[in-house]
Amino acid sequence: MSRAAVGRWAIAIAGMLSLATAMGIGRFAFTPLLPMMLSDGVIDLPSASWLASANYLGYLVGALLCTFQPWIWKHFRFLPAVAASTWVRTGLVATTLLTLGMAVQWPVAWPLLRFLAGVASALVFVYTSGWCLAQLARLDASAMGGVMYAGPGAGIALSGLFASGMVALHWKAATGWLIFGVLAAVLAAVVWRTFQERGEGQGGGAPGASANAVASSHAPAGRPQMLFLALAYGLAGFGYIITATFLPVIAREAMPGSAWIDFFWPIFGGGVVTGALLATRIPATGDFRYLLAGCYGVQALGIAASVFSPNLAGFAIGSLLLGIPFTAITFFAMQEVRRLRPAAAASYMGLLTAVYGIGQIAGPPMVAVLLRHSQSLGEGFTLSLEIAAGSLLAGALMYLWMASAYPVMGKRA
Repeated sequence: MSRAAVGRWAIAIAGMLSLATAMGIGRFAFTPLLPMMLSDGVIDLPSASWLASANYLGYLVGALLCTFQPWIWKHFRFLPAVAASTWVRTGLVATTLLTLGMAVQWPVAWPLLRFLAGVASALVFVYTSGWCLAQLARLDASAMGGVMYAGPGAGIALSGLFASGMVALHWKAATGWLIFGVLAAVLAAVVWRTFQERGEGQGGGAPGASANAVASSHAPAGRPQMLFLALAYGLAGFGYIITATFLPVIAREAMPGSAWIDFFWPIFGGGVVTGALLATRIPATGDFRYLLAGCYGVQALGIAASVFSPNLAGFAIGSLLLGIPFTAITFFAMQEVRRLRPAAAASYMGLLTAVYGIGQIAGPPMVAVLLRHSQSLGEGFTLSLEIAAGSLLAGALMYLWMASAYPVMGKRA
């Protein structure tokens, strides 16, 4: 294997492990550990909802910090320049410490810990994405970014399987948080040396800025086009979070006592990994907006499977179809950002992540309102899932319209 190939794989795998830590552990470990926390009596469902909301809010705040970081540094010149790789390292350390903190039996601090974990997740996600995509573009290996986006799925699947094993062994949730914290520390140590400055242009707030010649040879896109892209991307956050949050509850109600219920989350994670790796096989020469529209359609189909076939097969297929496009959507959208605004990639990646976070925050409260005004839980959940699928189809139509209204001019790098 050539030296360049080794460098590509080192960067892609470092990105994968970084996102597995920040997203699979920092954000999503809470989902499989929640039943253990409920069983231990350290939390109830209303409190769990607040913890989830605190994490979503933190993710939004972190994304906004990434969006406005160049503006902040421009207007407060006394702030020292910070490399994108340093932001990644800082976020990984914070994720480790905050995950370990959840093992401490101090429930009053948990909302703050989950909020800060959300902030750290967004920072790691945005700066890992920008830094790795820029490095891979320099090595003429942009498609390998899909390997990086397998990280969240690997973290989700791993955390789900770990939690299932801990439930079978009757371990406490605090032990689970401790194990995940140690795992986060190990993964951060593995990628620590890879995330370092590699030449001028990787510092500050715009990872990927110096790769503008690789990303696009045309003038940057106008604000309306970027706004439409952000809105369409936000619909993915709204559509997926409704299903990912409440599908386990729906499955338990439809299949009480089933031993398969705990495997739907790892199936979702396995789908995420599969989709991310498949994304690396797609040539980066076409219009990613068509691919994004197709991904949204697949997720809508996954939701429909669980609605119209509420059994083992329906939930398994639904979890898989929901997961396959999950980070492929992110990969294609972030590549689109690098094409449209190469000189300010990090800021606009932050913008898309922020709008995505708003969609996540809006989803669960809407479900709560619908459940209150429905005659039964089944009716409320069905309507919620139908709205989620509808939002994804609306996003797909937006991408198709953008592809027609703003065609790709020339050959994509």
